[in-house]
Amino acid sequence: MVCDMNFSELLSRVVQDTVGNNPFGDLSGVLSGKQPTFMDGSLLMFLPELIVVGTILALLFVRLLDLDKVISGQSVALLGATVALLVAVVQFLAIKNLDPSTSGVVLPKTMFTGLLVYDAFTVFFKVFLLLFLQLVVYLTQLTGLPDRDDAPDFYTLLFGSTLGMLLMISSNNLLMVFLGIEMTSVPSYAMVGFLKGRRTSSEAAFKYVVYGAGAAGVMLYGISLMAGLLGTASFPEMAARLNLVIGSGPLKLDATLLTLLLSIVMILVGIAFKLSIFPFHFWGPDAFEGAATEVAGFLSVASKGAAFALLIRVLLALVGIDQAPSGVMTPVFFYLGIAISVLAAVTATFGNLAAYSQNNIKRLLAYSTIAHAGYMLMAVGAMMVLLNASKHVPDPAARWELAIRAIEGLLFYLWVYMFMNLGAFAVAALIRNELFSEDITDFGGLWTQAPVLSFTMACCMFSLIGMPPFGGFTGKFMVFSSLFQAGHYHWAMWGVLAVAGINTVFSLFYYVRVLKFMFIAPAKDGARRVRVPAWSAAWFFVLSLAVLVLLTGMWGAAPLSATAHEVAAALFP
Repeated sequence: MVCDMNFSELLSRVVQDTVGNNPFGDLSGVLSGKQPTFMDGSLLMFLPELIVVGTILALLFVRLLDLDKVISGQSVALLGATVALLVAVVQFLAIKNLDPSTSGVVLPKTMFTGLLVYDAFTVFFKVFLLLFLQLVVYLTQLTGLPDRDDAPDFYTLLFGSTLGMLLMISSNNLLMVFLGIEMTSVPSYAMVGFLKGRRTSSEAAFKYVVYGAGAAGVMLYGISLMAGLLGTASFPEMAARLNLVIGSGPLKLDATLLTLLLSIVMILVGIAFKLSIFPFHFWGPDAFEGAATEVAGFLSVASKGAAFALLIRVLLALVGIDQAPSGVMTPVFFYLGIAISVLAAVTATFGNLAAYSQNNIKRLLAYSTIAHAGYMLMAVGAMMVLLNASKHVPDPAARWELAIRAIEGLLFYLWVYMFMNLGAFAVAALIRNELFSEDITDFGGLWTQAPVLSFTMACCMFSLIGMPPFGGFTGKFMVFSSLFQAGHYHWAMWGVLAVAGINTVFSLFYYVRVLKFMFIAPAKDGARRVRVPAWSAAWFFVLSLAVLVLLTGMWGAAPLSATAHEVAAALFP
């Protein structure tokens, strides 16, 4: 594979590819290796990102040339998101339908001299992010968040942040990790403060910028330490260099090992900030409350999905799945997995307990997001424990299969989370437009006024709790199954599983509290009425999300789970 080549071989390949005579070709030729030109492979594999860039340029020209009077920024954004999504789907189907035994395809492929990687995992998350982008763009058109004058500016920020996330999920180098996170974060700061004239919005954006800058500085210092210690920033080379630096003897807590551990912790801090993991969650509730509901919904799902994809890539690069099963750092990574799982349990507990006293629906969903980030992080911790359990499972193939199951659970959870969390934020945004309030105590009597909105919120709340037959139950079950498997190799993982189960019961109370106001409590005297006409676009949108939440828990669970398994397996040679 390309990622197995050393630096000289990679440089030679890049030179040969760059001077190729055919800079164009079809995707199947690129995947099959019949057209090995550098520009052909990189640009075609990078095509969804290029479409996002083209959409950003189109939006800027619409603003610059004052064309928003002729064509709306919403139309340009929706068209760009749709085309990019269709291209990503074609790429995913092309990879999924390849038969390596007959096509001779070797994946992963690298792009742009190895800075980015192209595999099923990358394209799966491209589809995830671009589908969510399309849904958010459509939601903003329904709610009218950016008016016609501000639409080009808002969607430029939205697409710019998504572009950074697309770089995060395909990063194959520590420099691209930092670049992707910063390209994601900077537009997000502006989107949080996009509601001009609102003090809470400005304060939330300022806090987000300050905390984000601090986390970025910590992460950059960690990247500098690791790159300097290992002599490389390339993911494929990190595990081999790590074993070379540490040595083959018994581990000693010397300066080299301490520096390495410090760099790993600093890098993980930067990613934990994007995931709102305790104690790096402090920006989340304030940013969600101050931002527009649509922006809060975008941050709650997209940034989490991209950050989890990046976290998996970084951890697998450190472990080195193509290394000998008895790597010198295996015990360290085994206990790192336990530490990650314990941190995930603390995060879930904090998020659920802090949500109890919240009356603002956005702030409540912010703490809910923190709790669910903890649930999903448990799958990552289980992956690390299972992957490094060489003392108990000497066969690497058996350990890989267990780790694949953990990643499969995370991928399934993320897809369900996209629909159920976006559904909750979409209902909150539509109610805000009618009531001019985001306080759940004002939701009284909504069942009689807007039954479709109430039904969608009920589906999303029950799915967030993890109740059958909704998709959230299946996602949690898969993650909890991984924790149970990891518990066979260390008892602490069973403790994490017990905490996760208790947290599921905790969350029942504050989610049901929202439904109590919507279905049981009467409307306040003199309160405005919520009017969402039947068969309207907003009616269809929220109902579609409710149906998707149900489908992912019933008939759609098997195909989605099978696809997630194939994508997770693609990470392993």
